[in-house]
Amino acid sequence: MSPDLRQRALDLPELMDDPAADLRMLERTYRRFAAVNAVVSRPGSLYRRHVRPRARRGDVRILDIGAGGGDLCRYVAARLRRDGLSGRVTALDPDDRAIAWARAHDGGAGVDYRCADSEALATAGERFDVVVSNHLLHHLDPAGLAALLRDSEKLVAAGGVVAHQDIARGRVAYALYAMGTAPLATTLLADSFIRTDGLRSIRRSYTAAELRGVAPAGWRVRSALPARLELRWEHPLG
Repeated sequence: MSPDLRQRALDLPELMDDPAADLRMLERTYRRFAAVNAVVSRPGSLYRRHVRPRARRGDVRILDIGAGGGDLCRYVAARLRRDGLSGRVTALDPDDRAIAWARAHDGGAGVDYRCADSEALATAGERFDVVVSNHLLHHLDPAGLAALLRDSEKLVAAGGVVAHQDIARGRVAYALYAMGTAPLATTLLADSFIRTDGLRSIRRSYTAAELRGVAPAGWRVRSALPARLELRWEHPLG
C-alpha cells in the first residue's frame, strides 16, 4: 500500500542516523552513495551552475554541509582538476562516523574533512564562495532549517551562493525510487540503508510549495527533474 504523502513524515527516522546503526551497513551505504547520487542528485548540474563560474574568476572555496561520506566533495574536487581550475573543498558533518569514513576514502581528492556543524564554522568567521548541501533539508525540523539558513548566510562570502538541494516529496518520486531500487535490493544495495532510508527520505521531504512557505525573504526555491528542489540564496556583491 502506498504511504500517505500529504505531509512530511517527521516522526519517521532514517536508520543511518541512529548512533547505534550497524557500522558495516553504514560504511557500505557511504560507499554506494556516489553511484546513487550520480543518478538522483545530478552533481554535474550543481558544478556547472554554481561552482565552475566562480572558479573561473579565481581560487574558489566550497563548503558541503552535512557531507556524509563526502562523495559530492570528491566529485567537485575532481571536476575542478579536470577543468584546470583551482579550488578548496571542505566536507562538513557532525557525525564522526561519516567523517572518519570519508577521510579514509579520500583517494587523493584533497578534500578537507571536518567533524563539526555549520554553527561552529559560522561563529569562527569562516567564509566560502559556494555553500551547498545535498539531501540535508529533509533531516531537519523547522527550527533546524531556520538555524541552517542563518548559518549559511553568515558562511557565504560576498558574491557567493548558497544552494541547498534535496528531494521533492511526491507520489511519482516515491514510486520511481521504489521501482528503480527494487531490482538492486539484493545486489548493489544489499546490506546498506540506501533503499529503506531513500524511501523514508522522500516521505520526510518538502514539496516545492511547502519549502517556499517556510523560506525566509531573499531565498528562492527552484524545482527540477527528477523530483529535485533547490533552496538558493545569493550574497550581494560589495
